[in-house]
Amino acid sequence: MRFTRQALIPIILSLAGAALFAWLGAWQLSRLGERRAYNAHLEERLAAPPVVVTSLSADSGVGHYRRVSARGVYDFAAEVALATRSSQGSPGVHVLTPLRLANDTVVMVNRGWVYSPDARTIDFTKWREHEGDTVTVVGYAETWMGRETAPLPPAQRLVRTLDSAAVATRVGSAIQPYYLVLTSDSARNVARPVRLGEPVLDDGSHKSYAIQWFTFALVALIGGSLLVRQVLERA
Repeated sequence: MRFTRQALIPIILSLAGAALFAWLGAWQLSRLGERRAYNAHLEERLAAPPVVVTSLSADSGVGHYRRVSARGVYDFAAEVALATRSSQGSPGVHVLTPLRLANDTVVMVNRGWVYSPDARTIDFTKWREHEGDTVTVVGYAETWMGRETAPLPPAQRLVRTLDSAAVATRVGSAIQPYYLVLTSDSARNVARPVRLGEPVLDDGSHKSYAIQWFTFALVALIGGSLLVRQVLERA
């Protein structure tokens, strides 16, 4: 076999493709490293002793997944349902309840998931805990995110996204820039929302994407070498 100009094009294309795919694979591994480092940071926050929720900065992300506690009285009359939340394949909602602190500050507490056939409506009165009692709740802080693209009437105790403005409108007062996801308390009522628990921190899809890109790079090299061989054999 003798090298010809016709073999130059498949060589260039296969090498360029392999280099691109390898770079994409390396980029995904870099993303994986960044995600693991960030997860380790969040795990430290979740393992730290809880701080008072009102001590968190209003800056977005500062209190994300920070362990927090709050003490106050639930305002069940101003509860809000977060629509279309599933649990193990069943439709339902999350129950967002205002917790009024001693200084009249309002912190929204995600008390957990409740089954709802239409994933929108529930009987709030069935899920009341510590009614009229001062309670201490512990969980982790989450940032509000999203905007209601088609806001529902304020009279409806329902939101479709975690929009702080929409929730505050339904509560009827200002709320804190973070809400508390409840993980533990001293609830005595067995008919209570299913607690969400702590968030799952995983590697995501970066590793599988990296393997795919490196596989594509290998295929490009093998396929290109076979094509070059065919061109040389015909020369």
